[in-house]
Amino acid sequence: MSSYQGVIVSDPWLQSQFTQVELRTLKSKFISVRTQHGRVTRDDLPPVFAGMKAFSEMFSEDEIKTFLGESNSDMGEEIDFEAFLRLYLDLQGRAVEKSGGLRSSFLKATTTTFHHAINESEKASYVAHINNYLAEDEFLKDFLPIDPATDALFDLAKDGVLLCKLINVAVPGTIDERAINTKKVLNPWERNENHTLCLNSAKAIGCTVVNIGTQDLVEARPHLVLGLISQIIKVSN
Repeated sequence: MSSYQGVIVSDPWLQSQFTQVELRTLKSKFISVRTQHGRVTRDDLPPVFAGMKAFSEMFSEDEIKTFLGESNSDMGEEIDFEAFLRLYLDLQGRAVEKSGGLRSSFLKATTTTFHHAINESEKASYVAHINNYLAEDEFLKDFLPIDPATDALFDLAKDGVLLCKLINVAVPGTIDERAINTKKVLNPWERNENHTLCLNSAKAIGCTVVNIGTQDLVEARPHLVLGLISQIIKVSN
């Protein structure tokens, strides 16, 4: 008989954000919804998340529904377990921000641990990948190498150019680079164009972007930026 290996998800970064106890608890909730409705959609989740102690004192069910609709207005779209986990992480991040928590803190709730401390070793490995593969890029070479000890990675991600270029490293030719706005200073509309291009292209190469909106990338929300970069790099490996 094979030994029990716990709940496994395909994205190592996503797996690292949870303990096995948390994954089993969340998997149970996901299966419960799927059993009740036959599938799981965003529309099913507000009462599920609102009923969790981690969120019940932070957000109302209506607030959660609003959050879930920000990055994708199709609340009836079916989602898988990994998308469910990413939506959960997004709510965690909002809870940390609302509570005034520092990025380097681990905030305890009754039944869960907030895992939004930046994993510096993972961040450093992503930075090394970027510095290696994009060092000769005509536009990015002025901004590289990135120092992993700073927030330069997130600052550079805000205009969308880095993420688009990284997608083309993973799957060459995915994006026609003439479509990327690459001025040194972009206006909000140009940034939004880049991030829309990035998200559509990331989805096309197999990344899960169900919980990420263009505004999240414009703001360079660390856990979402690192999660997306992790997926893009995984595709290239």
